[in-house]
Amino acid sequence: MEMNVSIIDTPFYLNYDYYTCSMAYKTIDTIFQQIDEDSSAAEAHGMATGMLCMDYRTETTAWLNEAVHEQGRLLEEERSTLDALFETTRELLESNSFEFDLFLPDDDCPLHERVDALKSWCRGFLFGVGYSSSSKDWPGDTGEIVKDITEFSRMDAEVEDEEDENAYMEIHEYLRAAVLLFAEEFNESGDSNRVIH
Repeated sequence: MEMNVSIIDTPFYLNYDYYTCSMAYKTIDTIFQQIDEDSSAAEAHGMATGMLCMDYRTETTAWLNEAVHEQGRLLEEERSTLDALFETTRELLESNSFEFDLFLPDDDCPLHERVDALKSWCRGFLFGVGYSSSSKDWPGDTGEIVKDITEFSRMDAEVEDEEDENAYMEIHEYLRAAVLLFAEEFNESGDSNRVIH
């Protein structure tokens, strides 16, 4: 049976279990794709993460203005779901529990789809940090992290064997740790010129 994402009973605050389940990704990806088939939940989450890494105070509306160009087409329930994704991402980045994760398709999805989504997430992240900061001076290790993420955004999606699967997992775990370091560096340093509204 086809599920109408606009009527899914989704709480305003997404807990970690919902945030990481495959249904959440499919639901939110559908919201983006029904407005723009070239967009994805992965890219939008990367963008949200980048903006929040630069400043935890970034408002949801700043993200939605960039991620959803036709917000008038969003139903109230769909907007609430997107608000929840952003606020949950903020909470996970700010917490000390190390539960933050990239919002990507489930591991049961074909590897090439996960790699495509990872590349999209990286492009979104780079857009998010570029949108939020006009500074060219990256503190600490953040400059190297940006270079790495730029390379990941260009990686080959032609993958098929166990070695490729292991490489994907290593990049995924690297990004989780790198994002937390990035967020801590900028939110403690206050070096960047931020756009939070």
